[in-house]
Amino acid sequence: MLGHLELADVERKRYRLPSCKHIACLIVFLQTLAVLNPFRTTDASILQDTDLAGPLVFCLALGAFLLLSGKVHFGYIYGIGVMGCLGIYALLSLMAVSAVTLGTVVSVLGYCLLPMVILSGINVVLSLQGLTGFVLTGLAIAWCSLSASKLFVTALFMDHQQPLVAYPCALLYGVFALITIF
Repeated sequence: MLGHLELADVERKRYRLPSCKHIACLIVFLQTLAVLNPFRTTDASILQDTDLAGPLVFCLALGAFLLLSGKVHFGYIYGIGVMGCLGIYALLSLMAVSAVTLGTVVSVLGYCLLPMVILSGINVVLSLQGLTGFVLTGLAIAWCSLSASKLFVTALFMDHQQPLVAYPCALLYGVFALITIF
């Protein structure tokens, strides 16, 4: 298995990214790619970095898109986010054999908020209160929960437990979807 820096160099050359003084921008890019394509295999060493810059940007983007659609829900986003992270952390601590860190949970849940940010961006242009909106919302919830459960199963080495992790993640992202729709 490649070391963390060697893996970063290989991935930087693969995607033709400029070299960074810090590997953080590459980690943000790779974790975002892992969320955007949940069927791609992800290296567990990338998920061990608890990067909180990406999740913070995605939470701010969600709040900004909701603000553009006339909803001021920054407090709800952070409140539900904190309670959801603590709940998923407690659940994963009971389920996982390896040690779970709160930073990993916050990082994975924050990065997997990206499809919900895309949905709220669509909500600025198009109303999500019809059938099309409900279908898009269901797809966004499925995308978020599938990505989060895959990343948790990969990071915590939880074999054959992805559906058990996906269900509480879907409930959490369903609350974010309700904020986005209504």
